[in-house]
Amino acid sequence: MSDALNLPAETRERAGKGASRALRREGRIPAVIYGGKEEPTPIHLEEKELVRQLGLGYFMNSIVMVDVAGVSVRTLPKDVAFHPVTDRPMHVDFLRLSKDAKIDVSIPVVFVNEEESPGLKKGGVLNVVRHELELVCESDKIPDQIEIDVTGKEVGDSIHISEVTLPVGSESAITDRDFTIATLVAPSALKKSEDEAEEEGEEIAADAVEATAQTGGDDAGSEGGE
Repeated sequence: MSDALNLPAETRERAGKGASRALRREGRIPAVIYGGKEEPTPIHLEEKELVRQLGLGYFMNSIVMVDVAGVSVRTLPKDVAFHPVTDRPMHVDFLRLSKDAKIDVSIPVVFVNEEESPGLKKGGVLNVVRHELELVCESDKIPDQIEIDVTGKEVGDSIHISEVTLPVGSESAITDRDFTIATLVAPSALKKSEDEAEEEGEEIAADAVEATAQTGGDDAGSEGGE
């Protein structure tokens, strides 16, 4: 995984919408650190630095060391609320991590060795059903991406989670079925495959709803409504 990011912060003396609006006028973004069997810690961040780190592209899958009054707190970003019109960040939730914690994360999928796939050489199309994998990872072993080798794949082949070698410290969050990640189809079959992908997408949405229901209690400290 990427090196841990560092983000300076200050504690918030006041909570509530009025106080949050005042902070944003000063170029600060309200946030909260919660979890770890401790009370939530209200903080605020410099907007410019937060925007810079969001622009790195891997902020949400990185360990972020939040420096609060000289004390570094090991966290994982869980949610960033954006303004619906300006896309300006409005609030950030950080999950406090213990060293041996396991967490649910979404990791992007990257396909490699496409030039070694006979099916792709013949004009086949790689129809990606899942662009990210839902994984349970040890908090200090979160991968940047999952590489999937398509060497030898022919038109008509499918790639399932059982074929993927996950990094040490990671396992699939979905364990009740051998789900499809991608299929290799002929161009004429792409429309049919898109219909299948839509069906798989409905399954992914159902997985997300179920995961939210199971972990909803962990987010009790979130202040995303500010």
